[in-house]
Amino acid sequence: MANEPTLSPTSLASLSTINNFRDLVFNEMEPAARRYLPPWSRPHIIGIAGSSGSGKTSVASQIIKALNVPWTVILPFDNFYRPLSPAQRERAFANEYDFDAPEALDLDMLVDVLTNLRQGKKVEVPTYSFSEHNRTELTTTIYGANVIILEGIFTLYDPRIVELLDLKVFVDTDLDICMARRLRRDIVHRGRELSGAMKQWFSFVKPNFETYVRPTMRQADVVVPRGLDNVVAIDMLIKHVQRTLAAKSRLHLEQLGQLVGTKDADAEFAAKGNNHVRVLAQTPQVQAMHTILFNRATTRDDFVFYFERLMAILIESALDYVPYETKKVQTETGLEYMGLAATMETCAVSILRAGACFETSLRRILPTIAIGKVLIQSNSRTGEPFLHYLKLPPRIENKFILLVDAQATTGAAAIMAIRVLLDHGALPENICFVTYLADKRVAIRRILAAYPKVKVVVGKVEDQIRRRFIDTRYFGT
Repeated sequence: MANEPTLSPTSLASLSTINNFRDLVFNEMEPAARRYLPPWSRPHIIGIAGSSGSGKTSVASQIIKALNVPWTVILPFDNFYRPLSPAQRERAFANEYDFDAPEALDLDMLVDVLTNLRQGKKVEVPTYSFSEHNRTELTTTIYGANVIILEGIFTLYDPRIVELLDLKVFVDTDLDICMARRLRRDIVHRGRELSGAMKQWFSFVKPNFETYVRPTMRQADVVVPRGLDNVVAIDMLIKHVQRTLAAKSRLHLEQLGQLVGTKDADAEFAAKGNNHVRVLAQTPQVQAMHTILFNRATTRDDFVFYFERLMAILIESALDYVPYETKKVQTETGLEYMGLAATMETCAVSILRAGACFETSLRRILPTIAIGKVLIQSNSRTGEPFLHYLKLPPRIENKFILLVDAQATTGAAAIMAIRVLLDHGALPENICFVTYLADKRVAIRRILAAYPKVKVVVGKVEDQIRRRFIDTRYFGT
């Protein structure tokens, strides 16, 4: 039995989170936000503890390799070492500073980072240099992760951190093996002398393990003897995480489906549409441009010309939603004119790739506008949208944002993109989603249901849009 993974009395509850996942997530959300849960909200956080050299990082890497998804992150405890004073650095270079005591780590910062990650927010993780024995100026940005693996000797030490973990793992490896691995790492990868590495092991590492780390094994849901060599335990952990991700995926798709609305959705849409949705006036000129764009016989050059002309009208309409204030100016004739001036700068974010169709028109109207990009693609098997790429203009929390996409069929990409903007500090009332073609019964209803304060400007609304075609015609692919 010593070579098999062991389970604590609480582990069965931890490993059965699939059944209670819906209640767990919704209980933690504010009532106004319960309508939509993005895939990265409430990520699954796994904590892996154990002695230095026990194989924690190897176990974490094996889990990531088996999951084979780009939204899994390893968060090393080592990043949270406190900056050292000159005197402390001198002791560190002499192998006389205790890096294996809880006081050496900034646990408060780690708690803040985990709390923000659990809420789906963007975080900046510090970087620590062991060659310089100090924290560097570089940081690592983490955002949009579905699975986060926290690994370090004190992962299960602080009750605040333990409370934030969904699955708690302790890697129990013989200390002689741990020492051999630790010595090899310090000598080969950190350039230390054998005598200094041995001094640190016997002075700090081993005593602190017995005092602080080994007792935390009682907090673990799963104890993994022999680390990576224990194939049974690793396989069990991987299957558990896969089941959890599958449950989150089902919940996300179910929520998107529920956002379509109730039997009173038509009346609700009409009421909200007066204030939050603006459909371009279907004048004879606009209808003529629609006809050109919908005509399969239209050449690509004509398609691009009329599409950009129509998008300019859409963008100018969307700019009506920018906050304005009265402003008095002097005219050329010496008279005073009481007009309006925007109270905040406007930026744009395009949902790739179709949103890029707007960029030429955006720059013609606002030549200096900053344009960000977000790439959201659906899983080919489940249809669930995922965030793949993100680059936003700076300080979007202080700007009016034009979120552009050429076509909104289901609204899923727009809803996720809006969530991204909100997670980065944008206010919903300062976001205007601009699209040429939208499905009224699905896309617009979902956007309004998820984010009632967001504005929507649409060139043409249809009851059923069966496929996307705008970007294909525009880019000629």
